[in-house]
Amino acid sequence: MTDKLTVSVLGTGIMGAAMARCIGRAGHAVRVWNRTRAKAEPLAADGAYVAGTPAEAVEGADVVLTMLYDGDAVREVMGEAVPGLRSGAVWVQSTTAGLEAVAELAGFAREHGLVFYDAPVLGTRQPAEAGQLTVLAAGPEEGRETIAPVFDAVGARTVWAGEDAAAAAATRLKLVANSWVLAATAAAGEVLALSKALGVDPHGFFDLIEGGPLDMGYLRAKSQLVLDGRLTPAQFAVATAEKDARLIVRAGERGGARLDVAEAAAERFARAAAQGHADEDMAAAYFASFDGK
Repeated sequence: MTDKLTVSVLGTGIMGAAMARCIGRAGHAVRVWNRTRAKAEPLAADGAYVAGTPAEAVEGADVVLTMLYDGDAVREVMGEAVPGLRSGAVWVQSTTAGLEAVAELAGFAREHGLVFYDAPVLGTRQPAEAGQLTVLAAGPEEGRETIAPVFDAVGARTVWAGEDAAAAAATRLKLVANSWVLAATAAAGEVLALSKALGVDPHGFFDLIEGGPLDMGYLRAKSQLVLDGRLTPAQFAVATAEKDARLIVRAGERGGARLDVAEAAAERFARAAAQGHADEDMAAAYFASFDGK
């Protein structure tokens, strides 16, 4: 392992751009690509090389990090990257892609001689920008020394879930964690909506639960975004929350569990997106309680 790595980041949305900046600040060479190039261009000011194609982005990379929308996007982009991929390179797959997709992507990695890590992250825009994410990782022991500097750059903590990345142990843990996050977000929106419907000042509810077992910082943070109208820039977008909720429902079905709350949350996010809130913070699911925008 060299002290300075060349890291290719494919996907520079909310999370990918922040992670790329953190990796660059840690002293590594960063090459970036995004389907909409305008989202990648600002990273040039941070010292990143902005590539025109995925294949160009991964040329000479020690580590390829994918942070895209879903499994289909990862398959497509990595297919385009094939001409530039170096056998033996490490692939850190951080997209929340679902169980079936992770197994398929691990197969792609084997076919092209890549060392594959299932490595989704916990956290939103602010911790990503600060390099304070929690990395959930699964993959072989022998490659961990290579990727440790990357994980250290983007995260405050790395939680290892297993050695077989194809089994998606890290993604399984991420889906469990996200099921709680999305349920809490939906519940926060409904508390505010019911307060409005009943003519109750929501701050009266917050005062009621303050300091007790029902109080939660996350409830207050998401509620305040709605009350203050601070839904952009999104910490975690409504459209992405819907996608993750549907992955959670599908994973539950695969394991024989019916997840009614996750399914209802997915529908709330879908309604909010249809009302024009797709790119706003997922707290905007609040609007799904009402007709219109």
